Order: sequence, then structure tokens, then C-alpha cells
Amino acid sequence: MCGIVAYVGDRPATPILIEGLKRLEYRGYDSSGIAVIGHNLQVVRAVGRVANLEAKVEDLGGLEGTVGLAHTRWATHGGVTELNAHPHRDDRHGIAMVHNGIIENYAALRHYLEEKGHRFQSETDTEVLTMLIGELYAPEEGIDLEKAVQAALREVSGAYAIAVVCAQEPGVIVCARKGSPLLVGVGSGEYVVASDASAIVAHTTRAFALDDYNVVRVSREGFRTSTIDDVAVTPKLMQLEIELDQIELGAFDHYMQKEIFEQPQRIRTSMRGRIDLKEGKIVLGGLAALSKELVRARRFIMTAQGTALHASMIGEYLFEDLARVPTECEYASEFRYRNPIIEEGTVIIAVSQSGETADTLAALTEARERGALSLGVINVVGSTIARETDAGVYLRVGPEIGVASTKAFTGQVTVLTMMAIYLARRRHMSEEHCRALLAELDCVPDKIERILKHDQHIRSVVEKHVERDNWLFLGRGYNYPTALEGALKLKEISYIHAEGMPAAEMKHGPIALIDHGMPVVFIATRGSQYEKVMVNIEEVRSRGGHVIAVATEGDREIYHRADDVIEVPDCPECLSPMLTVVPLQLMAYWAAVLRGHDVDKPRNLAKSVTVE
Repeated sequence: MCGIVAYVGDRPATPILIEGLKRLEYRGYDSSGIAVIGHNLQVVRAVGRVANLEAKVEDLGGLEGTVGLAHTRWATHGGVTELNAHPHRDDRHGIAMVHNGIIENYAALRHYLEEKGHRFQSETDTEVLTMLIGELYAPEEGIDLEKAVQAALREVSGAYAIAVVCAQEPGVIVCARKGSPLLVGVGSGEYVVASDASAIVAHTTRAFALDDYNVVRVSREGFRTSTIDDVAVTPKLMQLEIELDQIELGAFDHYMQKEIFEQPQRIRTSMRGRIDLKEGKIVLGGLAALSKELVRARRFIMTAQGTALHASMIGEYLFEDLARVPTECEYASEFRYRNPIIEEGTVIIAVSQSGETADTLAALTEARERGALSLGVINVVGSTIARETDAGVYLRVGPEIGVASTKAFTGQVTVLTMMAIYLARRRHMSEEHCRALLAELDCVPDKIERILKHDQHIRSVVEKHVERDNWLFLGRGYNYPTALEGALKLKEISYIHAEGMPAAEMKHGPIALIDHGMPVVFIATRGSQYEKVMVNIEEVRSRGGHVIAVATEGDREIYHRADDVIEVPDCPECLSPMLTVVPLQLMAYWAAVLRGHDVDKPRNLAKSVTVE
């Protein structure tokens, strides 16, 4: 959620900052702003899209300067107004700041600062921190901007990623981080700081991530990194594994559409070098050092939120079915606030696209403190979860721009499938069985390509029901979590109320909702519970519901029971979610398009939830 971009160098800052904000629009926001230091500090803010901010800057004749910062805000404290938009300024020294996160003790700090004579213009916690930095700033006493930021952060509690400039130190940006991501891109005589690599890669692919409680002072001459207690630290430079064309829209109308259609290639990339068909084995370099501990593990806990939770639920089925090891899946937000039992031999797996999800990170920390071995299944290289876990496996599906996750979900399921097979082969699975299953897994991308050819048929199915405001998604076994994911996708971008549940659960109350013409989506592929699903379909039909079935190619029986059928290729039941979810993603996409919604930037949502 929210986005930060800051620049110091020899080039005009404004175009770089505006371009960076546009790269971060996918994260979700409601207002934006920019501050540039030239002859003085210039701040412009606007409600709505970055285009509104850009227009205001152009109306002013542009902002001159080679140092600045910019922000996209997603409202937490205070409404969506220009006064509440970032950057915020202090009232004494020409200090401006942008901030992601939440300052939990802002009310007490505000009271203290008001008693000191400061007058606030906004309702935000960010302005409070800006004023606190200004209160502590005293260059005549040797307390420069860097030291003032360090001192202020020693007084706050909560989460933050901040970038700060001061008119009295026009060539300097000071940044800090705790619990919210921040990267420093290192160029040739210039630096780009951002909350996301997508705002950096157009300028440099060398960067380092700030760790919690770290502060960095950046100028054209270089950078200095320390803790908030002014202890020097040495950051680790990394190569950003993202290319500019990966974040360009290309020939597609929306990023979500692009990312749905990218899935075959991205899954191939995820599996490349990890599946050895000849030897019949999985090679996961990220887990090699812990292979013995993982094989001996007595219990796995998968923790996640949102779409990643649904992938983890499928992972639970996979680990228990294939590897025969007790596994449970938990909402990270619930796990962290109860008293979980972590016994010897427990492994926690944190699943997150961004690697920055606040609740997932907190659950991971809780489990590690209780002695669990920790693994990460994430997409963003160098993210916090990647750095905090004992080991992990990257998705390698490339940057995901659409707020509604698609290719990250199939990437997560792909990685969890490989992990399950990796464990199973070392525990009990025969080489023959493993080789056969890997051959089927290797075919999944080709089968998804066949499903994507039904795109227009899926659109025509959605057109019949797009005006209906209540949908049900039903599945059994491996495809119960897929039903949950299908319902979530429809809710996220079309704003249609949808519920996903096990098909058998329908009879225990939700069947009362079914009336004439209500769309009910069944995942009805050939599998161990196929006949049970057929019974559930009849129960819906007899009450007037309109049945949309995702079914196995060549299944003629389903056409006698369903009103609409979307076919997917046959595959082993344990691999079916990677296929059956694709029609559900396309259904949600077309529902949003047909309803005229902003597919890539759904209301109230942010791509990465980095605060509670």
C-alpha cells in the first residue's frame, strides 16, 4: 500500500518522480504529492490519480530542482483531501516528508508538539512525525537532518518507511525503515529511493534494501547507512531481477489480463532447472542446506493472507497427500494473536507475493521465536520475508502489477507442489511415481494455454450473469480452495458479492440463498469426488440456480446437468487447481470489464498490505 519515490542526482527530479509514481500506481492509492528542492522547497499535492498531480505541476510551470521526493497515499488517518496527502511539512525549517506505515503513538506525540507551539494542518500521523523531526532539528547544535531523523524515530512506535528532505540541506535525502519496505537504487552519481523496484529499474538495477531500524543519508557524493542509534551498518548491494519490459502493458488492455495470459510462461520459468524429468527428482537449491531437517520435520504450518492463503490451503492438501506429513494452514493475522503450539520439528512456511505482508511477517517472527524452522515462498527477491527466513523458494513469476493476484497464485501453487514432491521423494514416494507426476506437472503450462483459448467463450458466459449481485463458487477436495480464490477474484475487481465454500457445505445453510437464475459456479472436474459434486449440482438446479461448471475436457455427462460449461484439460487431481483457477480468473476479469470498473486498481485495495 502507498508508494514512495525519492531522487538525488544531476538530472531534473520532477520527471523522474512523476514517472516513478506512475510505476507505483498499481499498489493502490487515493491521492499523491511531490516535493522538490530548487531555490526553495516546493510542494504540490492532489486528490485522485497521479495524472491530476502531473497536471497541477504543469499548470505551475513545473518544479525545478535535482532533489525531491513523491508519494501515493492510501488513506488511514484522515480523509482523502489535499491537506492529508503527502508530502507533509514542518512549520519551522522547510522539512518535507513522505511516509508509508502507521505511527501508533502519534496522538501522544501530537499533544506534546502542540504544547511546544506547533500547529497542524492535517489529521495524519505522518505530519506528526514531520513536526517531531522539525522540533529536534538544530543544525547550530550539530543536530543535522540525519541526526534529527534518528532521534525522532527513537521516540515513535509503529511501522514506517520514510524519506525526508530539508531546504537547509538541499542536496540530501534521509530515509529510514521499520516494517515497511524501502529500496535504495544506486546509479552513477545519482540515487533513486523507492518502496518498490518497479520505480527504480528504469534508472539502475543495482540496489540495496534497508533493514528495520536502519537510516540512510543519500547525496550525490554517496550514502551512509546506520541504525537509529547511529551505529554504522554496511548494506548488501543486489542486482534487481526485474526488467523494464516486464512492467510494461504491451498489447494488453490491463495488467491483470496480461498476467493471466503470462501464466504458462511464468510457470515454465518457475519450474526451469528445478524439475529433473530424467532423474525423476526435484532440485530446490534454496532448501538444499536444510533438506535433512525438512525430511525429519514432524509438522508444517503454512501462514498467509488473501490469495496467498488460498494457495497455502492447496499446499496443505499437497503436503499431507503427497508427502504424508501433518500440515495446517492459518490466517497469519489470527496466528500471531493467539498462543500457538510450536513443538520440536515444526516448520513454518510464510507465503507472500510481496514478501512484505505485515501479518505474515509478524506470524513468521512469532513462530521463529518459539523455535520453528522457517521457510519463505515469495516472489520479490530481497524482500523482508526472504531475509528473515532460514531458507526459501522464489516464485520467479516476474513482477505482478495487477492488484488482484493471478500469476503469483499459480506460481505459489507451483512452488508448493514442487516442495511437496521434494519432501515426498525423500520420505516415501517411489522414483517411478515421482517421475510420472513430474511429467504431468511439466505439461501444466501447455494445458493452461489451451484453457486461455476459451477466453471469449468465458466472456460470453459472464455476459449472461454480470448484472447479478450474488454468486456462489463451490468445489471439493483440492478445488475447495480454488472455489475460495474464484469468489475472492470476483469480489476484488467486479464488486459482485460472491462466496466460496466446500460444495457439501451448501446444504448447511447457504442453499437458502439460491433463487431463480442465481449463478453458481461448480468446479466439477473428473476426480475422486466427481459423483458427489454431481449430486450438489442437482440440488442447485432443482432450486432454480444457474449452474456454470468448470469440467474436464470430453465429459459429456456434465452438459446434461450444467447450463454453461467451461472445459479444462484432464490432469492428476493434485495438479488440477493450477488449471481450474484460470477460467475463474478470466470470469472475474470480464465481469469487471463489463461492469466498467478499473480492473488494475480496484477501490479500497492495495497490492501489498504492509500495515495491520
